[in-house]
Amino acid sequence: MTATSLSKGANLVVGAAAVRAELVWSAGPGVPGVDVSALLLASDGRVRDDGDFVFYNQPRHASGAVVHLGKRGAPGAGPAHTTDAVEVDLRSVEPAVERIVLCASADGGTFGRVPGLSLRLLDAGSGEELARFDMTAGTEAALVGGELYRRQGAWKFRAVGQGYASGLAGLATDFGITVDDAPPTPTPTPTPTPTPSHAPPVPPVPPSAPGAAAPNGTAGPRLTKGEERLPVDMRKRLSLRKEQVAVSLSKHGAAGVTARVVLVLDASGSMSALYAKGVVADVVERTAAVAAQLDDDGEMQAWTFASNPARLPDLRLGDLPEWLRLHVRVGEISLFRRGRKKGLHPEQVDMRAVGIQNEEQKVIAEVRTYVRSNPAPVPTLVLFFSDGGVYRNAEIERELREAVEEPVFWQFVGLGRAGYGVLERFDTLPGRRVDNVGFFSVDDIGALPDTELYDRLLSEFPSWITAAGRAGIL
Repeated sequence: MTATSLSKGANLVVGAAAVRAELVWSAGPGVPGVDVSALLLASDGRVRDDGDFVFYNQPRHASGAVVHLGKRGAPGAGPAHTTDAVEVDLRSVEPAVERIVLCASADGGTFGRVPGLSLRLLDAGSGEELARFDMTAGTEAALVGGELYRRQGAWKFRAVGQGYASGLAGLATDFGITVDDAPPTPTPTPTPTPTPSHAPPVPPVPPSAPGAAAPNGTAGPRLTKGEERLPVDMRKRLSLRKEQVAVSLSKHGAAGVTARVVLVLDASGSMSALYAKGVVADVVERTAAVAAQLDDDGEMQAWTFASNPARLPDLRLGDLPEWLRLHVRVGEISLFRRGRKKGLHPEQVDMRAVGIQNEEQKVIAEVRTYVRSNPAPVPTLVLFFSDGGVYRNAEIERELREAVEEPVFWQFVGLGRAGYGVLERFDTLPGRRVDNVGFFSVDDIGALPDTELYDRLLSEFPSWITAAGRAGIL
């Protein structure tokens, strides 16, 4: 049986009763040491206690479900290839554990100096390779390579590839682990109390990159124009989410970064159920926190698309409830359309003009035109939500390749299991000066915790800012 090669964000059902997760890399002079670990997470996305961290100094979980196997040479891969692995007996995982996150840390360097990095998932019984995820990294000193998670009574595996510039301490504390060598928070004394140790310092984006924070910046949530007009419950959610966005940016070395945020929503016919269930409205509300933290003008440009693109009114934070009511709508089709549809608010788009098919390349081109016509002193982050069904692969690839030289990072998010074509493959396509596209997909974005959503949305944007600055694009 041929193993499945996964791209970032992809997943597959795990049929094996027990699996072995192996990190493979090419060892050699100047290559940092690499250590694999596993975190057993409850429904809140955190460990229950420090015993849920399995690594070389704590190699076996109390339940026996997860065991750290240690390093060895990779069979058949040559003497320079090394693996470190954990084994998971899925039958023995306690019911309270919903996810097992597979992590790695680089000792004495970053993963940018670790060549040939891959995560292999094998059937622990037969040794058969089930999946392989090839990874690249830069300044990160710790990685979440993948995760095993429960879904409707079955186990699945997802390729994650999320890096932490703050190293293993930052990764561990993010999931609720107490790091012994972090400076403890002192008890009150007459002397000034130092900053608590739960947020290790993160290297900022280099000051030469536009939009970067000041050196040693650790900016927290910004006060955003218009948020005082929001309903109390929505304002509270926004405040908490902005804090989470700030933490995600800090973890990736981008504390205090500023950017223009553009929202793009798929309105094709296959999205109907997600609109009807309120999933898309919830996504927009959660995305508003990203815009509120990255750009304090309280506005976000927005588009919708299906057969054709349509620019929506700017989303002003103070008008969020009304904006969700008026503008989060699926496309329509009409064979005998004459004039504007009756009963629409003056600012609403006639969704019959948008249609129901998938033509991503059209809205990508329109957003590119807007950015060129409205230059900004900061980078632009496009958050593009779609449920797939991509078929205009050549046209989409051409648009995104041409956009490499523009000050825009395109973060695509797949909402479900449909085919994403070139959007999913673009990360691996050669011939670009910088990687200007990110992609991940989720089975159920409504069930994805805010912390994980923001980590995924913002994991590649900071490294693009650095690369684009060095290339003279920014």
